[in-house]
Amino acid sequence: MDLNIVGEIFMRNWPMFLRGAWVTFYVSIISTLIGAMIGLVVGVVKTMPEPTHGPGKWALKLIKIFFNIYIEVIRGTPMMVQAMVFYFGMPIAFGIDIPPLLSSFIIVSVNTGAYMAEIVRGGIISIDKGQFEAFDSIGMSHIQGMIYIILPQVIRNILPATGNEFIVNIKDTSVLNVIQVTELFFQTRSVAGANFRYFETFSITMVIYLIMTFTVTRLLRMVERKMDGPANFIMAGNQMQVVTPKIGDLND
Repeated sequence: MDLNIVGEIFMRNWPMFLRGAWVTFYVSIISTLIGAMIGLVVGVVKTMPEPTHGPGKWALKLIKIFFNIYIEVIRGTPMMVQAMVFYFGMPIAFGIDIPPLLSSFIIVSVNTGAYMAEIVRGGIISIDKGQFEAFDSIGMSHIQGMIYIILPQVIRNILPATGNEFIVNIKDTSVLNVIQVTELFFQTRSVAGANFRYFETFSITMVIYLIMTFTVTRLLRMVERKMDGPANFIMAGNQMQVVTPKIGDLND
């Protein structure tokens, strides 16, 4: 590989690479955040105890069945196929024409939500059952206990998996070129189609992907260390000193 040719290709087409990288990162971060919220809601609902009687029991059961179908369908089909079905199928089935960029947000968010739902569910069931019994014993509702006690621990525990999902989304957005989203892969294919230097052009793209994923990984590690806090904790005690009298003083 001639580095001079690589440098020349990059200098001539850096605006296209930059636009493609920005679209890739923008879609990835927004969709990951939305997908994490979807997964949080689905994961919490899937772990909710069902009422023993009443209409709420059957309503919750139906919701859980719907969420199970959603998770199995999304995790069992490729994102590229989902993108094709959604983008090209919606106008035919419902007469709704959704722009490519908005479609990409919906597709990646829904896809991420299915994976995050199982990550959140795993994080919840990993918490000691004694904590559930504790907040129940003091009269807290299930929602209150989840918000104030369980979820703060779950969010810290699933942070590495969430970061991994973000990195996967950065790479998987390349499949969105099939619905004409001008992300990094789409722009690279356009550049390579113009200069016919596929090896050098896609080598540049590989480096750009690596820079993005490496940067995100380092930032997430910093967030994890920040959430962990210091290794040693100093207990904040009473500042008043207690003087213990001597035995001789007591005899006096």
